[in-house]
Amino acid sequence: MPPFPTDDSAMSIGALAQAAAVSVESIRFYQRRGLLSEPARAVGSIRRYGPAEAARVRFIKAAQRIGFTLDEVAQLLRLEDGTRCAEAREIGAGKLADVRARLADLHRIEAALTTLVDRCGTGRGALRCPLISALQDASPESASTRRR
Repeated sequence: MPPFPTDDSAMSIGALAQAAAVSVESIRFYQRRGLLSEPARAVGSIRRYGPAEAARVRFIKAAQRIGFTLDEVAQLLRLEDGTRCAEAREIGAGKLADVRARLADLHRIEAALTTLVDRCGTGRGALRCPLISALQDASPESASTRRR
């Protein structure tokens, strides 16, 4: 447990949350997850946090914004001394591969939706809507009724 900060930069949990642009509940959640330690409480006082804790919370949020899970953030924080850059690079490369796979999936979804939406504009008269028809034909209920 870190010692109680004694300098003028010591902040309450509310001030820490504000400095890191998160909620107090986020701070507490990170503490429960082991991403942020709870400083010691001075006798009869509230816990005080320093600039290092604010920087750590900002790091957590920045990593989350680019897609890292909290488990991955915890791994990165264990490597924060800077001497294990190869391990951090490996974690980053894994995340990059995941992002590229999701992008490929999104491009396939975009192509399928583009085709279906374009087909919707060509239907006339008593024909079923191609978009709705394709989705109904792909649903698990329609698949089970087709097998009967």
